[in-house]
Amino acid sequence: MARVTVEDCIEKVSNRFDLVLLAAHRARNISAGSELTLDRDNDKNPVVSLREIAEDKLDLNALGDSLVQGLQRVIPSDEEEEERDSPQDDLPQIASKPTPVDPDEADMLKALQSDRDGAPDNRF
Repeated sequence: MARVTVEDCIEKVSNRFDLVLLAAHRARNISAGSELTLDRDNDKNPVVSLREIAEDKLDLNALGDSLVQGLQRVIPSDEEEEERDSPQDDLPQIASKPTPVDPDEADMLKALQSDRDGAPDNRF
């Protein structure tokens, strides 16, 4: 049984969903060969990652950024960003940018499930 509890980690990461994402990402990093910040003590990777979070051995912001970068599908190059930032005379200027809409939990769940299951096959 694990010697670390959710209550130990919740003090460091207030959102349980974020805690699961960060701990799972750290456990995958450990499996890939990342350095441990504390002794393993015959624990498995998820328990080690939770112990690291509970004992404040990790930079959680850097770990979160690493998680986001690993999940990104399109990473714009520096040249594309410069082109987007520079004004273009031949294109009409848009008066205002549309405001992003935060999806609710149902929309987020549908998107995650469709991403997991793959796109529906409508060829038949």
